[in-house]
Amino acid sequence: MRVVVNLTRCQAYAQCAFLAPDVFHLRGNEALLYDPQPDGAQRERVLRAAAACPVQAILVDHVTDREATAAARTAASAVASRSVPMQRAAGRAAPNQVSAPASGLRDAAVEALRRSGRVVIVGASLAGLAAAATLRREGFTGSLTIIGDEPYRPYDRPPLSKQVLDGWVPPDHSGLPLRDEVNARWLLGVPATGLDLAGKRVILADGGTVDYDRVLIATGTRARPWFNAGEVALDGVFGLRSRDDATGLYRRLAERPRRVLVIGGGFTGSEVASTCRDRGLAVTVVERGPAPLVGALGGVIGAVAADLQREHGVDLRCGVTVAALEGDGAGRLRRAHLSDGSTVDAEAAVVALGAIRNTEWLYGSGLAVGEWGVGCDAGCRAFDVNGLVTDDVFVAGDVARFPHPLYDYQFLALEHWGNAVTQAQIAAHNMISDPADRWPHLASPVFWSAQFGTNIKSVGVPTFADQVTIAQGSVADRRFTAAYGYRGRITAAVGFNQGKWLEFYQGLIEAAAPFPPDFRHVDQPADGQPVPAELPDRKIRDLHATVVVTGHDPSERRAELIYHH
Repeated sequence: MRVVVNLTRCQAYAQCAFLAPDVFHLRGNEALLYDPQPDGAQRERVLRAAAACPVQAILVDHVTDREATAAARTAASAVASRSVPMQRAAGRAAPNQVSAPASGLRDAAVEALRRSGRVVIVGASLAGLAAAATLRREGFTGSLTIIGDEPYRPYDRPPLSKQVLDGWVPPDHSGLPLRDEVNARWLLGVPATGLDLAGKRVILADGGTVDYDRVLIATGTRARPWFNAGEVALDGVFGLRSRDDATGLYRRLAERPRRVLVIGGGFTGSEVASTCRDRGLAVTVVERGPAPLVGALGGVIGAVAADLQREHGVDLRCGVTVAALEGDGAGRLRRAHLSDGSTVDAEAAVVALGAIRNTEWLYGSGLAVGEWGVGCDAGCRAFDVNGLVTDDVFVAGDVARFPHPLYDYQFLALEHWGNAVTQAQIAAHNMISDPADRWPHLASPVFWSAQFGTNIKSVGVPTFADQVTIAQGSVADRRFTAAYGYRGRITAAVGFNQGKWLEFYQGLIEAAAPFPPDFRHVDQPADGQPVPAELPDRKIRDLHATVVVTGHDPSERRAELIYHH
C-alpha cells in the first residue's frame, strides 16, 4: 500500500498517531512523520486513521485531492452562473460569445481530444502524476505518455530530508501511489531535450520524438550545484534533491561522521541539520544571510529559527560563506575554508543552496522561458516568447511561473508540494476542457517544514510583505503565529506549532483583511506591534536572459530571448 499525507492540510490532531503508531508519529508538538509505504499488515489501521482524520489529509493509494478538485469545480460553476445572466441582461451577445455552429465544432473537437487525443507529460514528478490521475479521472481515454529523466517512477521528495535521512524508512519507500492505474506509457531515464511547437512533438535525448496534441511541462527543479567541480568530486560532498542523493547521504550519516557541514540555511539545509542533531551528530550550518530561512520568512522570523537551531546544539555561522572545500591525500573531504578566514573540520558536507528550474531544454523552443521558469497564465497555458498564450502547451508545478491576483498579478514560481498537486489538477482539467469550462489557478500558497521538533507552516507569500507582527502566541515558547502585511492588508501568515490556525489566516488573506489584525477573541501578545519584516533585497543578481523587441509595424513586431551562459 502507498500513503501520502497532504501536510498542507494536516493540522496535527494526532488521531493517526494513536490509531496507527507504527506508520504515523509526531515529533514535538505538531511535526508529523509517516511511512509512505507501510507493511500491508497495517492497512486496516491506516484506513481507520484516514477515516478519523478531521481534515482528511491522509491519502491511501491515491495522490489526488478530490475535495480540492470539487471545490475548484464549484467555484468555477459559481463564476459562470454569475457572468451569464449579466451578459443576457445587456440585451445583446457578449463580446466573446460564439455562434451555435462554431460552439458545436469546438465541443466536437474537445470531445475527440478526450476520446482519442495524444497527451504527453514531460516530468515524471508529483505534478506529472497528479495531472495524469486527473486526466483519467475526468474521462480522458486517449494516449498518455509520461517522460522522466530519472529511471524511477514518481516519488515524494519531502520525506528524503526527514524520514529517509533519519533512517526510519528506506529511500525506495518514497514512491507515490497511483502509478500503474493511470494507464500510461512511461519513458524513464531519457530526458527531453527540446520542444517543437510547430511540429507538436517532444524531442528526446536518445534522438527519438513523441508527438502530442496537448503537452504538459512539469519538469520541476534540480539542486543548485557547488561551484567547484573538483571539490564536488571529493568523497563526502553531497547534494539532496533526488532519491539517489538521499541514499548516498543516509549511508554516510550511518557511518557517524565526526561533523557534518551544511552549506545553506534554507528549508532543506535546516531540515538536514535537524536530522543530524536527532541522530546525535555534530553539525555546522553556514548561511550567507543574517539568519536561517531569511530568504523565505524575513529577518524577524529568521532570528527565531536561528535561536531554535542553537538551542538544539547546531554550530550556526551566519553572514559568511564557504570559500573552498579541502580534501586529504585520498580525495576525502577534510575541512572547509570560510570567507571570514576560519575553518570547519568536517567529514561530510551537504550543499543546500536552493534549486534551479529545469528549463534549459526549452531554450529556443519559442516559449517564454528562462531561469525564472516557464511563463503561463492562471489557466496554466504557456506563454510564447511574444507573451501570447498557447492552447496546446500547459505548465504546472515548480517550473511554472504564473500571475496571482492576490499579489498584484505578480508572477510567482512556487516550489511547494500543495501547489504542484493543485496546479497540475487544474492544468490537466483545462487541457481537455472547452475554454468556457476552464478553471483559474487561484489557490493560496501553503508550505510546511518539520525541523527541531517544530512544525513551521506558512500560508500566503511572506516575501510579498513590508511588515510583520506576532499576531498570537509566544515566541519564547516557540508556539506563535506571525502575520505579514503589505500596504495595510494581510498577505501571509507563518505558524510555529500553530498549524490549526493557518486556515483561519488563509481566509483573511483571501478576503484582503486589514493589517495589522486585531483579534480580541484570542490571546494576542500585548507587544504585537508591526515591525519591518526584514526581507532581503529582491534585485536580480544574474543577467540570465535579455528580451529584444524587433520590427516597427504591429504586424511584424516580435520579441526574442537572448540567453547568457
